Amino acid sequence: MAAASSSPSTAVAPAARLMDSHGRVIHDLRVSITDRCNYKCVYCRTGEHGAQYPELGIEEYLRLIRLFVNLGIEKVRITGGEPLLRHGLLDLIRELARLRTLHGDPLDLALTTNGHLLDTLAAPLKAAGLQRVTVSMDAVDAPTFERITRIPGSFHKVLSGVRAARDAGLTPLKINCVLLRGFNDNEIEGFARFAREENVAVRFIEFMPLEEGRLWTPEIVVPLKEIVERITRVMPLLPLPPREASETARRYTFADGVGEIGIIAPVTQAFCGACSRVRLTSDGKIRTCLFSQVEHDLYGRMRSGESDQNLSAFIAQTVYGKEARHHIGEPGFLKPSRSMVHIGG
Repeated sequence: MAAASSSPSTAVAPAARLMDSHGRVIHDLRVSITDRCNYKCVYCRTGEHGAQYPELGIEEYLRLIRLFVNLGIEKVRITGGEPLLRHGLLDLIRELARLRTLHGDPLDLALTTNGHLLDTLAAPLKAAGLQRVTVSMDAVDAPTFERITRIPGSFHKVLSGVRAARDAGLTPLKINCVLLRGFNDNEIEGFARFAREENVAVRFIEFMPLEEGRLWTPEIVVPLKEIVERITRVMPLLPLPPREASETARRYTFADGVGEIGIIAPVTQAFCGACSRVRLTSDGKIRTCLFSQVEHDLYGRMRSGESDQNLSAFIAQTVYGKEARHHIGEPGFLKPSRSMVHIGG
């Protein structure tokens, strides 16, 4: 596995907590452990390129994640690609579940998956120490779903996985739906019913320019306001207060409190000002924003023999330079160098 090397650098010891230059405390780490995926969703893999980046060994991810946790990270979400494809996943979860935050609390440990393999892995993941999952599910109509994933039979596999996760206690269980006008925007009301019938939290996500091809336009985005208005016509929504300032979803419930709807609106109602998140790609690069134009090679430094102290200082200095915000829709906006599947969801 090739990786760029760099010579050890002299650096000051990092601060006790990760903070950027805009005063935001960073406590949420997303770690991609593969950019492989068993789906070919039309809004994500608009090409047929497959995996493009190497994967680290499970012990290498563990070492890097421990560094972040020792700097104040409190939430770790394992992503991909499709993380359930990764050999050694249960070992990784088992070791991460043993970590403690700077406050001595258990690490908040979650995973995002397309759900295709979840029916058989939900119970083992829970037993290993995973606390909850988010399942990407872009339609509740089987033919529509399979047109999006381009995998026959995928809908019923994912539905089985959702129910297995709920039965295993991987809750609160969230369902992520990326909405695209003309693709699946007719599924909004159906998802509201699904949230109630399955007692899950459905998260609608505005489509961002992170696909492999050039599908994205502002016109294809289904905005937060439209989603709320359409659901309210058939099932009135009540707003819920945010759990924390950095929460990305605007949350709603129904009058009887059964089911939950959330809307993540990074395009029309950006939440960059309260961002608490940083990402580690499958090949060990730090990305301080989904839309970063620059990546920071943490794994290359580790592979060249740098000490944990120097690696921690590099993490702290990198996070300090985190961008103030993204620039979607502004003149001169550039898509990031990687698509979402190669960054980590």
